[in-house]
Amino acid sequence: MRLGRRPAATRHATRDGVRLAFEELGAGDPLVFVHGLAYDRRGWGPLPRLLAEDFRVVLVDNRGVGDSDAPPGPYSVSAMADDVVAVLDAGGIDRANLFGVSLGGFIAQELALAHPERVRRLVLCSTSPGGPDAFPMPAAGIEAFARYPTMEREAGLRLMAENSLGDQGVRERPELAEEIYRYRLARAPSVAAWEAQRAASSAWDAGDRVSGIAAPTLVIHADADTVIDVRNGELLAERIPSARMLRIPDRGHLVMWQEGEMLAPIVRDFLHE
Repeated sequence: MRLGRRPAATRHATRDGVRLAFEELGAGDPLVFVHGLAYDRRGWGPLPRLLAEDFRVVLVDNRGVGDSDAPPGPYSVSAMADDVVAVLDAGGIDRANLFGVSLGGFIAQELALAHPERVRRLVLCSTSPGGPDAFPMPAAGIEAFARYPTMEREAGLRLMAENSLGDQGVRERPELAEEIYRYRLARAPSVAAWEAQRAASSAWDAGDRVSGIAAPTLVIHADADTVIDVRNGELLAERIPSARMLRIPDRGHLVMWQEGEMLAPIVRDFLHE
C-alpha cells in the first residue's frame, strides 16, 4: 500500500487492556500480514493490495506502532503473537494464512507453534529462528542500529530506511528510498516503543522449536539483507519440515516492498496449493 493511498477503515481488537489496530482489504481466504520492528500496517509497499485481489488481507499494527497502543516495554514475541490471535478473534477468523517479516516473522512462527490450529500456511520473509545458532546481524546493520537511538529523528529514520534497502537498492531506486523515508517520517514510533519491540526481538529464541511448525511454509530471503543474515532463512528452510526457500539476489531486508509485484504471484500460488 503506497503512502498517500486512502486506507481502509481501521478496526480494533483488545487484549489485556492493549488496543490493537488492524484493517482489511479484499475478500476470500484470510491472509494476515504481521510487520517487523517499527513498521506498521501501511509500511508494506504494493504487496497487500496486489494479494487483496484474491484474499481477505488483514493488516495488523503490532503493539507500539501505528494506531495500536504503545504500553511500556519490554515486549515479548509470545505476547505479540497472542495480540495477533486477538485480532483473528475480533475479525471472526478461525484459521488464516500468515505473512510475517523480520520481527513479524518471529511472531508468525510463535503463533504457528503456540496455536497451530489457527494457521493454514506460513510465509516467512527476511526473518530468523533466533537463538544461539542464528547468524548475527551483518556489520552494516549493527552500525545502523547502534547509531539510530542517538541521532536526530530525520537523520536516523533516513539511515534506517536506507539500511533496510541496502546500498544497491538505494542506488537502483532512489525514489523508493525516498518513499520509505517519507513513510517513516509520517508513521515511525517513539524511540521507547522501538526499544520495546527490539527487546522482544533480541530475547526471542525458537531455534530448537521450529521443527515443530506443521504449517506448509515458504521462506523468502534476500541476499543483500543487512538486518537479518540470509543464512538465517536457510536455517528456517532446513529446520521447518514442510518449508521451501526462495532466495532473491541483490535485494535488501525490505524485499517485500522492493519486489512486491514479483512476489505477489509467487505468494498467491503457494497459498492456493
